Amino acid sequence: MKVIFLQDVKGQGKKGEVKDLSEGYVRNFLLPKGLAKAASDGNLKTLEVQNASETKRKAKEKEDAQALAKKLEEMTVVVKAKAGEGGRLFGAITSKQVAEALAGLGVKIDKRKIELEDPIRTLGMTQVPVKLHPEVKAKLNVQTAEE
Repeated sequence: MKVIFLQDVKGQGKKGEVKDLSEGYVRNFLLPKGLAKAASDGNLKTLEVQNASETKRKAKEKEDAQALAKKLEEMTVVVKAKAGEGGRLFGAITSKQVAEALAGLGVKIDKRKIELEDPIRTLGMTQVPVKLHPEVKAKLNVQTAEE
């Protein structure tokens, strides 16, 4: 019996997948628990429409991320911190501080998307990678200035 999975079922299939399984397993386990539905023509059409809209939504997200990446690469974010002799900072500039400085410029980015390997500890310009989408990364210029 052909079914469309509504949720992931370990060892059987993933959500949205169409599979041919034994009738007893489908009638006694999958259907009563709401894990799958019969793969009728109407249900298959609905699945196609859902997959098409999902693809369109993902493409839109990627397009938005690319536009934001272009905007970020043109920006320079200035973060002020106390510094000692030789341009060494008292403390360090973290991704949280960079995210707050971006928010001050009107760009909201989660601090976890800012991929600082080590906190910034010196004055000057630093390029910081920002992961906006699984396929889109941008380089943000961060200028560290003395308070």
